[in-house]
Amino acid sequence: MKFTPKKPSLFGETLESLKVSVEAAGFPSFRAKQVMEWLYKKRVDQWDAMSNLPKAFRAWLDTHYILYPTSSLIDKRSDDVTQKLLLELEDKSLIETVLIRAPQTGVGQENSRKTVCVSIQVGCAYGCKFCASGLAGFRRNLMAAEVVSQLMHICRREDAHTKRAKEEIASFDNIVFMGMGEPLANYDSLVQTIKILNADWGLNFGARRITVSTSGLAPQILKLADESVPVRLAISLHGATNEVRDQIMPINKKYPLEELLPAVKAFQQKHGRMLTLEFIMIKNVNDSLDQAKALTKIARDLHAHVNCIPYNKVEGLEWQRPSVPRQDAFVDVLRKGGVSVTIRREKGHDINAACGQLRLKTEQKMAEDESKPSSPFIDPKQ
Repeated sequence: MKFTPKKPSLFGETLESLKVSVEAAGFPSFRAKQVMEWLYKKRVDQWDAMSNLPKAFRAWLDTHYILYPTSSLIDKRSDDVTQKLLLELEDKSLIETVLIRAPQTGVGQENSRKTVCVSIQVGCAYGCKFCASGLAGFRRNLMAAEVVSQLMHICRREDAHTKRAKEEIASFDNIVFMGMGEPLANYDSLVQTIKILNADWGLNFGARRITVSTSGLAPQILKLADESVPVRLAISLHGATNEVRDQIMPINKKYPLEELLPAVKAFQQKHGRMLTLEFIMIKNVNDSLDQAKALTKIARDLHAHVNCIPYNKVEGLEWQRPSVPRQDAFVDVLRKGGVSVTIRREKGHDINAACGQLRLKTEQKMAEDESKPSSPFIDPKQ
């Protein structure tokens, strides 16, 4: 379903496209760069805050654009280091954005390394059997402005805790397209978003600190390899053989490993950066030592790092995580095989941080609530 907003968001504009509109309206083109500075360097959320712009120009902006195309419904922080935002779009769709902190010794949690996981679709059409994102089906692609604004919500929240706002740099360290949706199925918005984030007039965020994850759209991987912005690539593999992948990832029937892995290798050879293979460990599905051996062979051939992730339980799905000893045995095979590997223990369980869980539970709650308040998360006791 295609959605057309009442007014476009400035977060979807490039400097050049805004210059064209500004000049066509009879204003000097340099105003466009001033607007971008207010958006990405000063991070304002009101027209009146753009104090060096003439009142008539601000009125024109207000007539033709909106600032944020997303509004915050929930801001949840877990008992560990994870924070999740549930955002509402203009059409009342819900999406998730997650901030993950990696505590570093001696600097405190707020100043430690931070990664933002963004969504790029409402729902997902690819139907991975273990994932909550696709349980309610696919609704639509996000526009670039809706993706960029997720990051700006995080920036504004984190600015209060860091010195980075004064330095006019992003308030986080890494961006991963690993939230709701398949990034390469929304290719144009993905590339537009990356270019806005990377531009010096935008967030000025290094492309090599941006990771795009895909379930395995081989032709689009090759297309992404030819883009001018050299992002990192992560493959949601989750099965080291076609037999296992076919059980849990329908995309494998269209792009089996014989087609996927050469595309991944071509990307790696073109960009010369280590890839990441994401591998969610599911009990009695893909956690055998035979799978570990097959994964070792793939990782060594691709010169890839493997990120093992014990399954994060999703309500309504049958899958379970392996025991800790079984997880450790799996990882040990990889390490002994000379593979760079980490095992990512669960984060954010208490805030439904697994992809799509918070959105799914919230939509179910809203559907059950006959009065349908604008926000069902306000505690009446507060």
